[in-house]
Amino acid sequence: RQEALGPGGMAAAGRWRAGLALLAVALGLCGTGAEQTEEHLKREHSLSKPYQGVGSASSGLWDLLGNAMVMTQFIRLTPDVQSKQGAVWNRVPCYLRDWEMQVHFKIHGQGKKNLNGDGFAIWYTKDRMQPGPVFGSKDNFLGLGVFVDTYPNEEKQQERVFPYISAMVNNGSLTYDHDRDGRPTELGGCTAMVRNLNHDTFLVIRYVKRRLTVLIDIDGKHEWRDCIDVPGVRLPRGYYFGTSSVTGDLSDNHDIISLKLYQLTVERTPEEEKRDREVFLPVVDNLKLPGMEAPLEPMSGLALFLIVFFSLVAIVFAIVIGIIIYNKWQEQSRKHFY
Repeated sequence: RQEALGPGGMAAAGRWRAGLALLAVALGLCGTGAEQTEEHLKREHSLSKPYQGVGSASSGLWDLLGNAMVMTQFIRLTPDVQSKQGAVWNRVPCYLRDWEMQVHFKIHGQGKKNLNGDGFAIWYTKDRMQPGPVFGSKDNFLGLGVFVDTYPNEEKQQERVFPYISAMVNNGSLTYDHDRDGRPTELGGCTAMVRNLNHDTFLVIRYVKRRLTVLIDIDGKHEWRDCIDVPGVRLPRGYYFGTSSVTGDLSDNHDIISLKLYQLTVERTPEEEKRDREVFLPVVDNLKLPGMEAPLEPMSGLALFLIVFFSLVAIVFAIVIGIIIYNKWQEQSRKHFY
């Protein structure tokens, strides 16, 4: 059970926020050198104690789905019970251009290593409140999913240690390969030992200038560690934030303590403004995934002319053959009549 922060915990949280600010400077905001940035908490997209109005039909900014429950110190997506599924979704679409989602979570249960499951997902997607097989939410989604996967489904793999965090961008045509732990469509990932820890665990998803980064603070040191860094990610605006979880034959408590979304204000050159124009379908530049291949190059004028020319020749040839066959048939019919 997550306890309320005492004076020491508040001081640690302050150091953690200061460390995040230093991290932004150290990263140079995604590799472009030191840049000025401002961040503002967007309460309409954030979720924190005392969770007032969560799940209320008449008020509140967040909806509950399935077995998710509001507790005093956290929102439990799923309990440590088999075959449960739960989610919490923001009701307000997000139109921010650059943002950062900070996730304070806790995964714990009675199961021993690799006898627990299945994990949870953080979403930024077009559709909301739709249960399904991908960590409790729908497959073939439009948008971004970041997965904290606690159980290895692919038996033959040896090089990957679980729990494992990965990310996926989907244009609606891709299917999450559950049996292979999403490997065919993942953008990147890292091992993150996040179960049954006595200290706080955090995950940050940052989207700035078409660059997606995921960082984790799971060692109790209030230090960020790189996990995923992918340039050229294009996400439409107006999608919804949410988080979901599922248990199967194996289970865990999947608790969300807070979701805090910050608007990041960064400077752009005219070239960056042109490059970062709004898109209407999620896509990742220079990345070949099933169903996300780059469009074919247009044909040259000569190639188009040859195709049309030979197509017309084939049609004329077919008509001539048809006339000859018809005349032969007519002659045979007359001979048979006389």
